[in-house]
Amino acid sequence: MEKPGHIFGRDWEWEALREFATGTQAEVAFGVVSGRRRQGKTFLLRSLAEALGGFFFEATEGTDVELLRLFGMALARHTGSPVGYPFADWRDALTFFFSLPRERPMPLVIDEFPYLMKANPAIPSLLKQEIDLRGRTHGGSSNARVLICGSALSVMGKVLAGQAPLRGRARLELLVQSLPYREAADFWEVSDPRLAVMLHAIVGGTPAYRDEFVAGDRPASPEDFDAWVARTVLNRRTSLFREGRYLLAEEPAIRDTALYHSVLAAVAEGNNTWGGIASHIGHKSSDIAHPLNVLEDCGLLVKEKDAFRTGRTRYRIAEPLITFYQAIMRPEWTDLSLGLAEEVWGRSRQRFLSKVIGPHFENLCREYALRYGRHHFGEGGIGEVVAGTVADPHDKAQIDVDIAVLGVPYPGEPREIKSLGEAKWDKVMDLRHLGRLRRARDLLAAKGYETANTVLACYSGAGFDDALRAEARQNPDVVLVDVPMLYGQG
Repeated sequence: MEKPGHIFGRDWEWEALREFATGTQAEVAFGVVSGRRRQGKTFLLRSLAEALGGFFFEATEGTDVELLRLFGMALARHTGSPVGYPFADWRDALTFFFSLPRERPMPLVIDEFPYLMKANPAIPSLLKQEIDLRGRTHGGSSNARVLICGSALSVMGKVLAGQAPLRGRARLELLVQSLPYREAADFWEVSDPRLAVMLHAIVGGTPAYRDEFVAGDRPASPEDFDAWVARTVLNRRTSLFREGRYLLAEEPAIRDTALYHSVLAAVAEGNNTWGGIASHIGHKSSDIAHPLNVLEDCGLLVKEKDAFRTGRTRYRIAEPLITFYQAIMRPEWTDLSLGLAEEVWGRSRQRFLSKVIGPHFENLCREYALRYGRHHFGEGGIGEVVAGTVADPHDKAQIDVDIAVLGVPYPGEPREIKSLGEAKWDKVMDLRHLGRLRRARDLLAAKGYETANTVLACYSGAGFDDALRAEARQNPDVVLVDVPMLYGQG
């Protein structure tokens, strides 16, 4: 079964779903699909059900009795019954649900599963019992390929964790993430790489924003970017205008939204350590442990360890639109609500360059190194690509390494550093930037890291001066990555 033509990208996700749904094993199979909102999970699963003649049910917020009735009505439509099935309870409903596939495997999809769990916490246990009754040990009496899906990551993360009833039952665990940045540029039909970076710094790789939120309006050129921001993102009449606030409000684990907004604002301002966040919002470090953990569980914050400082971690916001909202929109909300989009953007553009696109460019460069730039770093696998801080005792300073590509860690062997990189969006890079990387390499070598084949990489959105280009031509361990190369055009 080929992927339907109306689905952009998502090749490996579709293949994973197809293999699961059409598997020939003569027993029930259970899978879990999750991911942040607006990534196209429902679109994928509905398309799968339509392609294979399966059943699709999207739950809503409601009472247990109401949801059971809606489930019965959806099953009736699927089977062609003129009236809804009056199930006595969920056990009765699930028994019928699992009996639908008879002659062939069939996908049975329950979307927004957290709403069902909220209305009836016993549903995971009932599902587990039905799966076990039809499993291999009981003769494999069902061809059902049951998929549950949800956007509340804090809830979905617990479905298969610890002592949860469904733990150990899933044959598929699929996390639908944002489109990789190159695919996102193709999806928005933006060929200019510099414009693609600026666009991605706001909307990221979230597919829904293009058609559902801005009705296909995209910047026609780099010169149109400012006007596009004013007429879409900052326009109080568009759906995208309040999206940065709604993404937080939609998470069921978040109660005191003011505190969570403050934490996200601190990170958007560049305070990316635990202590820095606490200091910025005026709280003790111990007081922000819970909101940080909740934001991580919800997939809104990502915690990354420092490459070279044990015990130090950094936080970054996972959704670019939230960074843009916190850094640009939230401080100007009063004027934006009055419709002063062009005026606000005029005085916020410089802030966008420093607080939003600069850090975002660094993250794109790390993604480039991980996904597309492996040919720069020689043979062998990559263990991780993160930022790091190297202490320089002689100068009593620290060297920030924006892109540290580390080799696979092997016990008892020195950790290989495949590459050290620095990224600048709006500065022409020169030999001073390369000099800092060389100094960092020497310091790390003295600490016992393997640096014999370390590549020194400069990533720039503004270009490189002649001296640095000459150095790169003469030394194979120096790599220059510009924006066209970032998008596979170099």
